[in-house]
Amino acid sequence: MKVLVLGASGLTGRLVLQQLVNRNINTKIVVRDIEKISKDIRNSKPVECITGNISEFDLDKNIDLVRDCDAVISCLGHNISFKGIFGKPGLLVANSIKNICEAINAGKKEKVKLILMNTTAVRNKAIKEIYSLPDKMVLSLFGLLLPPQKDNVEAASYLLNTIGNSNKKIEWTVVRPDTLINEDKESKYELLESPKQSPVFNSGKTSRINVSHFMTELLADEELWNKWKYKMPVIYNTEK
Repeated sequence: MKVLVLGASGLTGRLVLQQLVNRNINTKIVVRDIEKISKDIRNSKPVECITGNISEFDLDKNIDLVRDCDAVISCLGHNISFKGIFGKPGLLVANSIKNICEAINAGKKEKVKLILMNTTAVRNKAIKEIYSLPDKMVLSLFGLLLPPQKDNVEAASYLLNTIGNSNKKIEWTVVRPDTLINEDKESKYELLESPKQSPVFNSGKTSRINVSHFMTELLADEELWNKWKYKMPVIYNTEK
């Protein structure tokens, strides 16, 4: 197996990359600044580093990128700064996912598993998730005012509505953590089809390392993959 990781230099992407290296899984990463990846990781045997901006790759470049990959994990996101939130590209995640899917459809013969890290702030409309009216009002406002929220919504919607569950080359899942926190070690976590609490007014906590573990497990465990493919699992740290 070979896995393409997008957003490998981010806080969660680095942990995903470490998980894959620990399991000796061949991995390809695309990063703008290779120095953001530790020397131990980028020089390890299973890792292939490509320097560039994924949002600027054309179809041919993306076809070449996914040619030898069996799976894609996207941890792309926006930096928490004024430029990161309101600067270009506003639809970094959605456009990158769309471009990668088009490359898979154009250049691959076998199926590819695609895992998108998203957020509980995005509803799974396929199962008619019901959020409270205050939640829906706030999230709708965020979608209008905050490009990252709109980006997350459009990325998930593209997989749900455009790729769907009958595409011959792409299987997918959208992993939805709640408020992300940093922890040094993996801990117990729970997986649900829908949020169990308000993502706005009573958000839960999800450690990045647990997200990275779950996304890697999805590729390693076929039974787990079959349980969650074409779904949008919510992941919470288990309360201690």
